[in-house]
Amino acid sequence: MTSSLAGRNDGRPARGFALKPPRPYLVGIMAFLKNLSPTGAFRDLRLFFGTRRPHQFGFMGLALAVTGVILFVFFKDNHFERPYERNIIYVEQWPITRTDEQIKAQQKIDQAKKAIQRAEFEKRRKAKQAEFKRLDDKLESWGF
Repeated sequence: MTSSLAGRNDGRPARGFALKPPRPYLVGIMAFLKNLSPTGAFRDLRLFFGTRRPHQFGFMGLALAVTGVILFVFFKDNHFERPYERNIIYVEQWPITRTDEQIKAQQKIDQAKKAIQRAEFEKRRKAKQAEFKRLDDKLESWGF
């Protein structure tokens, strides 16, 4: 047994403090990729197709056609045009010489309009809630 400077006690000789630098991690990949070429791939494809029976080409074409149709439908269905909606924001300009009474009068008018809008919204919300309640009751009667 040799003494170990690195603290190893497995029978291998000690390497000391000067370690070899690690190998680059792409060495194995680069060795694999150097054997690839377009001509070799074409040759391999030709050899593969040469060993197939004629009915297998029909099934391959059918499988490719079905896959292509499914992909086409997904891509075609994915795109839809949004209708153009005008989003106009009107801004009111007030003179700097407005009095407090004019401001309070305008606030009362605006508050009345806001109350009407809130009431309409609540009416629509209640109608939608009742519609969902009817649907829920119908599903409950079916056992869902």
